[in-house]
Parts: sequence; structure tokens; C-alpha cells
Amino acid sequence: MNHRTALYPLHIEWGAKVVPFAGWDMPLHYGSQIAEHHAVRRCAGLFDVSHMAVVDISGADARPFLRQLLANDVAKLEHPGQALYSCMLNEAAGIIDDLIAYLRPGGRYRLVMNAGNRAGDLAWLRIRAASFEVRIRARGNLAILALQGPDAEKILIQVLDTPLGVAGAKLAPFHGVWKGEWLIARTGYTGEDGFELILPNAAAVELATDLHDAGVIPVGLGARDTLRLEAALNLHGSDMDESLNPLETGLGWTVAWEPEEREFIGRDALGASREHGAAWRRAGLVLDGPGIPRGGQLVHFVDGSQGVVTSGGFSPTLAKGIALARIPADCAGADTMEIEIRGRRVAAHRIRPPFVARGAGLQGAEVVA
Repeated sequence: MNHRTALYPLHIEWGAKVVPFAGWDMPLHYGSQIAEHHAVRRCAGLFDVSHMAVVDISGADARPFLRQLLANDVAKLEHPGQALYSCMLNEAAGIIDDLIAYLRPGGRYRLVMNAGNRAGDLAWLRIRAASFEVRIRARGNLAILALQGPDAEKILIQVLDTPLGVAGAKLAPFHGVWKGEWLIARTGYTGEDGFELILPNAAAVELATDLHDAGVIPVGLGARDTLRLEAALNLHGSDMDESLNPLETGLGWTVAWEPEEREFIGRDALGASREHGAAWRRAGLVLDGPGIPRGGQLVHFVDGSQGVVTSGGFSPTLAKGIALARIPADCAGADTMEIEIRGRRVAAHRIRPPFVARGAGLQGAEVVA
């Protein structure tokens, strides 16, 4: 039987179509995925992402442990509430998972990782922690709400009219504020401004109800995927996995190479890829004609080279088919190509991701009604 978040009764009350996802019963949509997508781009929407894995790391060696575990460097986090995005690599530099690491008061840390990788991630953490004095605690008693969209700040202050809510609204991106078990962070997975709130399950039900009563519409997994695709945010298992390293997936910017003496897991293999050149590159593609690209479809170049779509779909904002693709490094300069969709090739052109940011289409694309 799948797990259910604390908000599951609200999903039923709000008319969600519930589907199994990564071992959880989660809302796919509440009637119209397109309407939910546009709401986030134009005003605000509320996501229940409590299925994500929340893990607290504490102990005398918490900092050196995470400096070895992650490709990014938690030494950059100087004040409680600061956060960074990182990949967690295996020895061959393959991406086990991507995550956000937060610095907590008292030199402790919190990791938020993907739901589908929960068991494997926890096993990996515990194996690698064997030589460190650390405590690893999975937090199943916490929920995560994501309030995303251009009106998110205004709504947060309106609904959470407390010192914590006011402090949260003033945060810079990738910063958070703590109060007991509550964390408000200016992070998200949509390309819009917004907040992720990690809080006890009972408090999450009350807050979600208050936000809904204030007119914020709930948003399901369907719109979450189209929003993240427009924002060109990688999805683990599609755009990255253990067979690929950060340099091959557009995530080289997340690797902290300095200081040179920091020996993080996968550094040697990743350094070799950096020196010799990665075989693959990530590309953003926009269809020139009708069609919807999907993961696994081939990308054809004039010289006969081939790539593959890793994530694709219809962009509600641009009213076009868009895709993230893995292409040969030798084709990184090509501007045009074809995507093979259901036995026919559809012309496409390459753009620099993201496709959409803060509600507006890039590269001269028109935002549609």
C-alpha cells in the first residue's frame, strides 16, 4: 500500500485525481492541469511535496561528512537558513541523487532529496557515514508545502501574518528562516518566485487549509512537471542518473572544485571527465512544427549523429513542444536538428535553457493566453 501525506484528506476534498507516485498516493491534478500551470505562472499555486525525503544530519562530524559526500561544498553555508543545491555522486561521478542542503542552528544540516530515491539515498548515507561521528535521522513527521508564483510573497504575509511569515517574505533566494520545527525557504521547482515550507504534519494541514481559503489553488504533479520542464530543471531518473555525471547534464555549476584539497566522492572521475571533455551535453530544444516530444525519442543531426530526448512535453506558456536532450558534445554548436516523434521527424531548433522564467517565455517566444 502506498504512503499518504498528511494532506491526503484535503486532496480528496479538493477533488484531486490521485495516482501512485514513488510509493505515495499523490494528486495528479484537481481538474485542469493547464489551469494549474497558468495559475503558478500568473499568480500563485500550492503544492504538497511532502513525499520528498527530509533527512537531518547532526553530530560532531556533520560538516566534514557532508563536505565529502556532496559535490558542492557545505562550507559555503555560513549562517543558519542558508541553502545550496548539490549532486550526490558515486565513485564514478554518476549522479545518485540531487538535493538541497540547509544549514540548521547549532552546526546541524537538513537534506531534502527525491522521493523515489529515499531508500537508496538513506542506505548510501549510512554506508558513507561509518567513519564519521554523525547521526542520520529521516523525518517522516514533517510535511513540505510549496507556495509558488509571482504573488507568493504577498500571499505568505497575508496568510501567515506572524514574525516568522514576515521574516520569510524578506528572504533572498536559497535562504531560509527557522523557528523550532518550522523552516521557510525561498526555494522551489517552478522557475517562479516562491517558498517551500517544511513544518509538522498537523500544522501543514492547517496552513494548507488557510491558503486554500485565501484563494490559492492547489496544484498537482502534472503541472509541477510542465513548470519544471519550462524552467529547464533536471529530473533525476530522466535527465540525470548514475550513468551520467554533472558535466554531462548541465550541472557543472553545482560542483565546488575549490579548495583543491577537498576530496569529495567522485572527484577523481569527474576531474578526468573535465580534463578530457565530457562526451555529452545538455540542450534545450523547441519544435518548429506540431508535435509533443517525449523522453527516449531520438534527436537527429545533419551529419548523422544522434542524441536523445531526456524530458519533453507541451509547454502551456509557449504553446509549443519543448524538450531537454542529451546530445553528442561534437554537436553542441548545432542550431537545428530533428526529433523523431512516432515515426516522423519534426524540425526543432536549439535554445539556451530555460524556456520560461518568471512567467515569460525566453528567446522571443510569446506568452500565450
